[in-house]
Amino acid sequence: MSLRRQLVPGFLLLGLAAGAAQAAEKPWVTASNGNTRLVLEAQARFGPEDASATGLSQYDGLATDLGPNLSARYIASMEEVRKQLQQRLAAEKDVNVRQDLQILIASIDDDIAGIRLSDKYNLDWYDVPQMVFGGVQVLLEEQLPKERQAKSLELLQRYTGLFPGSTPMVDLAKARFEESRGKPGLTGPFKARVEQSIGNVPTYIKGIRELYATFKIAGAEPALAALEQQLTDYAAWEKAQVLPLARTDFRLPPEMYAYRLKRVGIDIDPMVLVQRAQLEYMETRAAMQALAPLVAKQKGFAATDYRQVIALLKKNTIANDKLEPHYAGINTQLEAAIRRDHVVDLPARPMIMRLASEAESAAQPAPHMQPPPLVGNTGEQGQFVLPVGNPTAAGPGEAYDDFNHPSAAWTLSAHEGRPGHELQFTAMVERGVSQARSLYAFNSVNVEGWALYAEAEMLPSEPLDGQMIALQFRLLRAARAMLDPMLNLGLISREDAGKVLTGEVMLSAPMARQELDRYTFRSPGQAGSYFYGYARILQLRAETEVALGDKFDRLAFNNFLLDQGLLPPDLLAKAVREEFVPAQKARAAK
Repeated sequence: MSLRRQLVPGFLLLGLAAGAAQAAEKPWVTASNGNTRLVLEAQARFGPEDASATGLSQYDGLATDLGPNLSARYIASMEEVRKQLQQRLAAEKDVNVRQDLQILIASIDDDIAGIRLSDKYNLDWYDVPQMVFGGVQVLLEEQLPKERQAKSLELLQRYTGLFPGSTPMVDLAKARFEESRGKPGLTGPFKARVEQSIGNVPTYIKGIRELYATFKIAGAEPALAALEQQLTDYAAWEKAQVLPLARTDFRLPPEMYAYRLKRVGIDIDPMVLVQRAQLEYMETRAAMQALAPLVAKQKGFAATDYRQVIALLKKNTIANDKLEPHYAGINTQLEAAIRRDHVVDLPARPMIMRLASEAESAAQPAPHMQPPPLVGNTGEQGQFVLPVGNPTAAGPGEAYDDFNHPSAAWTLSAHEGRPGHELQFTAMVERGVSQARSLYAFNSVNVEGWALYAEAEMLPSEPLDGQMIALQFRLLRAARAMLDPMLNLGLISREDAGKVLTGEVMLSAPMARQELDRYTFRSPGQAGSYFYGYARILQLRAETEVALGDKFDRLAFNNFLLDQGLLPPDLLAKAVREEFVPAQKARAAK
């Protein structure tokens, strides 16, 4: 939850499920949430849209602070909050509250370190069109009450400078760029990222207009017209002023790449990650080749090479208007298997899955979970959002063939839905996890590791063709953990990495392109978190099974993992060793 937090592919936060009963808040959780409120409110002054998305409705309609001396003001504010938290930590006796205070302090430290690194190396450039689309989309959400949706008009007016006392967001962004331009030694953003920003402007304008029309926000036209002109002019300014300073080498300074790895939860040397992923890659590919003849026989295919089998499975396309009901049916079958096999406890209500709009796909071209509020949730649900194309390419957007065939729906539903992302974040609220552990302990290693683990848990319950695609996407996660570090350390070219993704992992060209964009400039470092998090959970489960022997309880273990929120791997392992294992041994001894 930082001023400059980037949306990462698959990023997810969701709140209390509609119709679900929230657990009574434990006293230590209440105390911890009071500490967390200090951080939330301090950050909300700079990024009110983030606070609004989290559930703090008092910030609805307020716009991001892009005023002068932004970094210095933000750091000073957060250092003051950190001082207060450290004082509370010194006086706190409860072990859980102390741990959450340490999580909050560490999050602030990481935040400040990231901003200082950015100021050390980068010109201060903002993708304003994407920011504006993301900001209004927070409020123009059908599950929110009308009074919150109505605040989107004020937000739009603030973005465009039509609200009294406000300044157009594009003018503030230009000023911050010029402010940083006067500092020696700073580099511009990656050229392809700026080109995408420029190319996506018409898509965002169209998407914003569609949102205000869909939700019938009266009086929005003057601000919409102003926004359209401002964003169009901003794209022209980017072309004239930012592109000439953009860098052509996507690689980050080593210090910044190391920071990104740490921030997502990868705490090992990147070359060690590469080596471990290479082993997983080869073993998974061998498993796919062993399975391919069985799938081919069942489907009546003449080919038996796994690449050919995947290509043939992809030909069984589901029409876009049939995707949502098809995925709903698959999720129902997965839930039945989860209950039958006692994998993990489930809520009683159905999940929500929908297709992405073109503007959403431009902002986030990978399948993801759209977050509802985590604080003050009144029944809003998370939404599994499925893009059907990648509109960020130069020229017309290309359609994916990676998710719109029946074989893919199994593992993607397990990952984004149940027992993956949707269940993990719903459980955090329903089971009374503290806000520090749901908002500020966030790390991709935990989140994506759980979702890949969820895929593996469900693999035996899937048909052979579903298992083949589950292994294909496990191969992708190993490829990510190889290719992201190799690209950023200069060990492989983008072209050769693309050949691995299209020729070996069997991704479509637009899906491979969004993967490469992810590794190189959308979110470098994040992609390795899937494999690493999965490996850490598997190692922890193996350790726990050995410790408990025939007393190991799969349902209890998985429920315990969900109860811990988003603890980093080391803290999660500590909780299993010191809480779960002794409790299970004591239970068995009775």
